[in-house]
Amino acid sequence: MAPSDQPPTPATLPQVRLKIQRRSSHPWIFQKMVEKPTTRLPGGSVVDIVDRDGPWVGRGFYNGHSRIALRVLTTDATEAIDEAFFARHLKQAVQLRREQLHLDAVSDAYRLVHSEGDGLSGLVVDRFGSILVLEFFAAGMFRFRSTIQQTLGELFPGAGFYWFAEEHVQKQESFDCRAPEPPAPALITEHGLRFRVAPGSKHKTGFFVDQRDNRKTLADWCRGRSVLDLCCNSGGFSVYAKALGGATEVTGVDLDEQALALAKQNAQLNQAQVRFVQADLFFWLRDILPSGKRFDVVILDPAKQTRDRDEIDYAVKRYLDMNRLAFQAVAPGGLLLTCSCTGLVSEEVFLDTLRRAAWQAGRTVQVVKVSGAGPDHPFMLHVQEGRYLKAVFCRVW
Repeated sequence: MAPSDQPPTPATLPQVRLKIQRRSSHPWIFQKMVEKPTTRLPGGSVVDIVDRDGPWVGRGFYNGHSRIALRVLTTDATEAIDEAFFARHLKQAVQLRREQLHLDAVSDAYRLVHSEGDGLSGLVVDRFGSILVLEFFAAGMFRFRSTIQQTLGELFPGAGFYWFAEEHVQKQESFDCRAPEPPAPALITEHGLRFRVAPGSKHKTGFFVDQRDNRKTLADWCRGRSVLDLCCNSGGFSVYAKALGGATEVTGVDLDEQALALAKQNAQLNQAQVRFVQADLFFWLRDILPSGKRFDVVILDPAKQTRDRDEIDYAVKRYLDMNRLAFQAVAPGGLLLTCSCTGLVSEEVFLDTLRRAAWQAGRTVQVVKVSGAGPDHPFMLHVQEGRYLKAVFCRVW
């Protein structure tokens, strides 16, 4: 364990007092609910938490710089936040994926740790073959990076590691995460298909493993049909539609040149003939719709539209505009799979936005299935923020 990883023992932990009585099991406690400690504590310090009237209520990370001032990791007063804590939680997370979900039989790429969903608030770990990618969302988790990496190395002998934190997270949490040089793109398999993924690219941890089950479901709709994959990124849905689904033609559209280069490689790996187009989806659809061209299956899987609560209305308007155009691109009786990975936009709001978009497009829509991320992205009932992905399969007339 590195010296910076050494946490205080429970007996010597500093205390942070709440301004409120603790009447929630949610692990996030916001700055406005917390008394400022009299002694300055480094960001990510392990602390004991007491409520306004004095009772001990939990133990976790404190960060006076962050809007989320406290992240509760345990409500067991006998449980220390130490090597054993991380070994226990990481082993439980791996056990779920390997022994309960049997994901190794399906893919060698999946989410190993899903933050609060696995009791490790502020940490995400994705596996891509022999590479484990760690993404930090909290200064406290970053302080324990050596401990986390050591335990994961024991669970996955010979694994390589890459770690990072997005710039806005480093700013909000006030820590400096200097990512190493990105590893060479990894080759992974998923439902018998092969994909080259690029940890260190600007798209999440390198590949959208959360859509694995939705890609398989989508493929079942594609045989003998024309497919349009909007915001195709590295080509996951496009490759599934052609190589596994047997689509007659597939067109993938994305604005990102780097993502499209990877998408072309992924299509070639699977001998899938896909036409990829670099374009803004709004301009591209507005150009093609007047020609009368329609597609039997359309996928719309855009990037997150906002992470700011003040911009939720803007995000909803974007979803309304792009889905209105996407509905118009679907041939009568065809399928639209439309997705939102914006956690701040609830399923209820997203479905209502689709209702309005369909009305504006003059289309009648039958919802066949509402899905989300795969089971390697579990969420706690008391932490609904972990349920971020919405994937709606619609028949359109």
